Parts: sequence; C-alpha cells; structure tokens
Amino acid sequence: MKYGLTMFPTEYSIRPGELAGAAEERGFESLWVPEHSHFPVSPMTPGRDEGGLPNMYYDVVDPFVALSMAAEATEKLLLGTSICLVVQRDPIQLAKQVASLDALSGGRFQLGVGGGWNPLEIGNHGTDFAERLAVMAERIDAMKEIWKNDVAEYHGAHVDFGPMYAWPKPAQRPHPPIHVAANPKGLGRVVRQGNGWFPLMSADNENEVYDNIPVLRERLTQAGRDPDSVDVSVYMCPQDEDVVRRCRQHGVKRVIFLLQPEPAGKVLPEIDRIAALVKRAGT
Repeated sequence: MKYGLTMFPTEYSIRPGELAGAAEERGFESLWVPEHSHFPVSPMTPGRDEGGLPNMYYDVVDPFVALSMAAEATEKLLLGTSICLVVQRDPIQLAKQVASLDALSGGRFQLGVGGGWNPLEIGNHGTDFAERLAVMAERIDAMKEIWKNDVAEYHGAHVDFGPMYAWPKPAQRPHPPIHVAANPKGLGRVVRQGNGWFPLMSADNENEVYDNIPVLRERLTQAGRDPDSVDVSVYMCPQDEDVVRRCRQHGVKRVIFLLQPEPAGKVLPEIDRIAALVKRAGT
C-alpha cells in the first residue's frame, strides 16, 4: 500500500515546498494538488464566505506552479494532479507543462485527470458541458501523440493539428501515468486511457468502490490489458485506520488523505497524526 497527501494550496497555507518536504521526510509516497481556474458567480458558487463550497476551492493556486515548487524541495516524492481539468486547458500547452514537470523532476509526475463538474466554469473555457468527456478523451489522445513522437499530429472532432514538434518529452516513457477520476459508470474511460482509477471515497460509497475493483480488473482483461498495470488510488480517503485496512484488503494500491489549507503550524502536526495512523494500519 502506498500513501499520499493532497491539499488545496493557497496564499495563506503552508508553502508547497515545505509541505512536500515534510511529506517526504515522514515517508509519504506522493503529494497531489487539485485545480479550479475560477468560479463564475452563480447560486451554486455565490462566493467566498457565502456558503456552498469551502473557501479553499476559490483560493487554490495553479497546480503546476505548486508542484514545481514541491519538486524543487524533494528528491523522491511523486507529484500529482488531483485532478487536472483537461477540458479547461489547451492540449498542446498542457502536454508541454506535463512533459516539462516530469523532465525537470526526474520522472516523478503523475497526471490525474477528470472531466470536471461545474458547467459554467467549463463553459467559460469554450467547452459544452455535455461534450466534456469526448473533448477530454481526444485531448488525452492528442497529448499522448505529442509525448510519443518527435513529429506529432492529430486529427479529431475536438482537437486538430498538423505535423508539429514539441519538446521536452517526459522522462517517463511513453508518458507519465494517467489516473482517471471517475465514478463506477466511468470505468470505460479508465480501461481506454488510464494507468490508474482515481475514485473519490466517502463514507457513503466505500463499498461501491470495493465492489467495482474486480469489475475494473475483468474489463481490463477483456480489453487485453494487464489488470495489475492499473492502480486504484482512493482520493480523500476517510482518516480511519479500519478504512485503510479495508482498502488494502480489497486491492486498493494507494490511499490519499486530505489536508486542510492551513499554515505550517497546523498542517505539520496533522501530517504527523496521519503518519501515525498509517503506521498503525500497516503497509
């Protein structure tokens, strides 16, 4: 079992480098950073301190900036997005950002991807909410072509470019692992494009996650893929050692715990507490 941490880094929380260094020192395998570009004013997202989403959703900094700072402060810690909103980013530029971070970190980047949940946020980036999964699929395929080939091209319904050069290439070949965030209905996306399944776990869906791990493995086998090549990484796992033990028993490969975006004085003791929980739960 591998253990990671995730946090919405902000201007007022522990700095990404200090957070990453503390995670590495305490034996955590990975650090993951989410993203939101913005939130259109709406009844669903009325603003900071106005109810609904916690302020950290509004305040989160760019994940690639945060993870670059984390990379510079560490040597072994894996660095991931949890998740990158592919439908809100230009695929050519995103391919360069991913490759650059992977190359400069010595092959430590993990690309967590998802389609997003806010129609207005996605719409402001020029994508219709109903088409977001098709757009994401093509953008991932197009990025794979860029990472793999010295001369890349892609022609699809949503992404279209002729022969092009783009360097650097990722240190990990053919590309960094792609962890697909999806509920069980989206396992097909994991089978088609993923090196990992990234389910969000809560007290309400714990058994649903476990029940679908053998389903995923069977679907991978039917598709001609090795089921052991695709990791299940449980995101925002409840901080409960019994849950962690059950995750291990059901074949979860990575458990990721959420930290609140607080200053170092509050976050470091919380990391120590989680590290002790992990030790009790075992590896």
